[in-house]
Amino acid sequence: MSMTMKMTSPSWLMALAITVTAAARAELQHTDVFVSGQDGYHTYRIPAIVTTTDGTVLAFAEGRKHSASDTGDIDLVLKRSADGGHTWSELSVVWDDGANTCGNPCPVVDRQTGTIWLLLTWNRGDDAEPRIIAQTSKDTRRVFVTHSTDDGQSWARPQEITATTKLTNWTWYATGPGAGIQVEQGSHRGRLVIPCDHIEAGTKRYFSHVIFSDDHGKNWQLGGSSPRDQVNECEVVELTGNRLLLNMRNYDRAQRTRQTAFSYDGGVTWTDQRHATELIEPICQASIRRYSWPDDGQKGNILFSNPASTRREKMTVRLSTDEGQTWPAARQLHAGPSAYSCLVILPDQTIGCLYEAGEKSPYEKIVLARFSLDWLTAGKATVRDSE
Repeated sequence: MSMTMKMTSPSWLMALAITVTAAARAELQHTDVFVSGQDGYHTYRIPAIVTTTDGTVLAFAEGRKHSASDTGDIDLVLKRSADGGHTWSELSVVWDDGANTCGNPCPVVDRQTGTIWLLLTWNRGDDAEPRIIAQTSKDTRRVFVTHSTDDGQSWARPQEITATTKLTNWTWYATGPGAGIQVEQGSHRGRLVIPCDHIEAGTKRYFSHVIFSDDHGKNWQLGGSSPRDQVNECEVVELTGNRLLLNMRNYDRAQRTRQTAFSYDGGVTWTDQRHATELIEPICQASIRRYSWPDDGQKGNILFSNPASTRREKMTVRLSTDEGQTWPAARQLHAGPSAYSCLVILPDQTIGCLYEAGEKSPYEKIVLARFSLDWLTAGKATVRDSE
């Protein structure tokens, strides 16, 4: 009976179905992915998300066993979605090293091979960040990489790459957090680029930098650092004209906005560091992602997300159509406490933003917001509260 109805559906019913589908795509939808206190973890933090070449959505986070602290027993955990982020698998653990800290997930998908590379960092669970910076810790911050060739179902044993990606006079070090990119155009096409940050020994000077691979993840090497300090956690996006843009967390309290720098050699060097005056921030991580390239007279689209406030609140997504120079469209995803985020283009070309949020604290859960480009552009020149 159901098959007969499907074959003989009247035109008005088909039109209604199309209208309903379009309306659903235009609405903002939220799905809880990681909820603190569930699955054996006190707190989930540091979201990262990618879409694989087979259309699976992978959401990563730090599973903090006993507290919300950045120090201690922290595992790197994962959930998978086969339906564009609507429903999620049970939690799986990518790396658990006992009482030690495994975190700062920064995945990147090699679109030419299908391999998902996951950059991350490690330190002893009893080595707090201030001691690592002061060089009084038992060990230091180390850099690792793992990968999956089966759409995130299984992961290779993490391999240490500290020797080729961290200078000996650097103390603290972080990959991402967020996601890396694969260069799509120009002479560096195919290069995998991972945003990172570090602190120089004997100082409190914070810098952003990148690492990259030109052989599909087999080897990783150190790229360039930001020209000036007072920046750290960052993300990178490819611009037209064979340029990369580094968008960085800013510690200059006199001007509470993001900072940016540019590369014309695929991330080997960075120049022209400046404040992005439209992008207010509370000293927090943020995400930037290309949605589309200019084509047939149409402008390209770049997305940006962060807590658009001087406090960790008001998670907002913005849109630029002039390669990151201005951000005329913006809409708010969550009015309350919010912090880290990671943007992704979902298999149906809707946009996903995986972000930390809560009612009393930003760290109550990690949520995926899904919305269309049309929904976002409806907020042109204004920030509209969606809740």
